[in-house]
Amino acid sequence: MSGTSREASSAGGGAQQVEAHVRRLWRHRGVAAPAPRRGPQRRLDLDDVLDTAVQVADGAGLAGVSTRAVAAPLGLSAMGLYPYVGTKEQLLALMEDHASVLPAWDDPGTSLADDLAAWAEQLFALYRRHPWLTELSWTEAPGGPHQQDWLERLLAVLERWRTPPGSRAPVVTTLYAVVRAAAQTDAGHARAAAGDGAAAWREQAAATQRLVGDLDRRYPRAHALVQHAPHDWQDAPRASVRRVVGVLCEGLGTGGRPGRAPSGP
Repeated sequence: MSGTSREASSAGGGAQQVEAHVRRLWRHRGVAAPAPRRGPQRRLDLDDVLDTAVQVADGAGLAGVSTRAVAAPLGLSAMGLYPYVGTKEQLLALMEDHASVLPAWDDPGTSLADDLAAWAEQLFALYRRHPWLTELSWTEAPGGPHQQDWLERLLAVLERWRTPPGSRAPVVTTLYAVVRAAAQTDAGHARAAAGDGAAAWREQAAATQRLVGDLDRRYPRAHALVQHAPHDWQDAPRASVRRVVGVLCEGLGTGGRPGRAPSGP
């Protein structure tokens, strides 16, 4: 085979892999899933495979996800997983969308800030259930149906409150970034509380206070910040999400004003 023929064959195979992946992502939204081209008939449903993969990630984190780790509980070999999910990268993308089902909730309808906070807290709760989601880049999100549902719900809130169209993209980027960062911090707190991290932190703080006795005078602003921090410091990440939403809405000129939501879809 010539070099040109090999390149064309490789490109064609890549295009077929991409199409198969998109079919898997949208299989429950009117797109036919890819059919096996050869080999034995598949005995597992893709949803069951992804349920297992999400359980592995929930228990061991993203670092614990491998084709072997996902395949073993299903009675498959690592190679036997490929016809179901494609490549490792495609597996992670399928997992990300599979775990991101949009829950049902009613918007408060009292202000843009309240409606945005409701959306942000639901996303924060999703990340709390599946902390490994925050380890995946939002800028490289697979764009599957469940993730599109989240974005569409957020854009509907911004549209309903007549947020200027030119401000919507920055608001979307800011909210996703803030919620993700807060959830990462929350996950860190959870890991510290579950292991020896909290005890080690307290020991270091005590040693620092003993050896640097004038710490509060050297850093008065940081000391004052601690004094005014929430009593339950572990709830600070979640509380920060709502506070940032309020600041964001103040910048838009619509911060927290009560009233009936404008009519519209």
